[in-house]
Amino acid sequence: MLAKRLIPCLDVKNGRNVRGVKFSADRDAGDPIELARRYDQEGADELVFYDITASAEKREIVGELVRRVSEEVFIPFTVGGGVRTFEDIRTIIEGGAEKASINSAALKTPELITQGAESFGSQAIVGSVDAIRRSDPDDSDTVRWEVVINGGRTPTGRDVLEWAEELVGRGAGELVLNSIDADGTKDGYDIELTRRVAERVDVPIVASGGCGSPEHMYDVFKHGQASAALAASIFHYQQYSIPEVKAYLSERGILVRPRVSVDFS
Repeated sequence: MLAKRLIPCLDVKNGRNVRGVKFSADRDAGDPIELARRYDQEGADELVFYDITASAEKREIVGELVRRVSEEVFIPFTVGGGVRTFEDIRTIIEGGAEKASINSAALKTPELITQGAESFGSQAIVGSVDAIRRSDPDDSDTVRWEVVINGGRTPTGRDVLEWAEELVGRGAGELVLNSIDADGTKDGYDIELTRRVAERVDVPIVASGGCGSPEHMYDVFKHGQASAALAASIFHYQQYSIPEVKAYLSERGILVRPRVSVDFS
């Protein structure tokens, strides 16, 4: 059994880490580089950086952030937001990130996933999916999720489960499921969404949106079949530390990775 991963998520806007509810991003949450150093020291398994307004504002990916993080942080990290071309992927990977996360552009240019996977390997390409619950007009008891893009601003009409299968078929080696309904609420992950996608594809699923406590991570690992859990506010505002959450999960039978000390002496 593979160990479950804890991944702090940093949403970067104008060089600052921000938080909000349902992608509002209206609260400053600190300097992303300082936070990255802290999570590295605490034993986070990975980090994720999203330039959350890049797609909507048609700006380039934050190459300087990638460079600085790669120089100062010694755990794997993923960068996304504004990835529109193969050159954007190349910039992220060659700049020092282990993975490039592709969201809006994958809907517009699906072959970008295939091209990235063929060039850098599936393990370097993350399909990021922003999902919102929709009611079925013909069956109120049926739950479905629609893919939205551009930071949750634009509906696509695409079904999340079908899109997840296509992303994996095109070469994505990991999927991040961002629940817009749960984002920033601290009410817990969308367990059903995570489980339904995990049952459809054979790549790691990263749950995102709604984490408010270690219990929520336990639930998404135990019942949602997630391989990793993203969290933001509970770590940024130091409600919980990475070691505290790992201890909680371990005590309840969830296999987590021990903290690894890096000695360069």
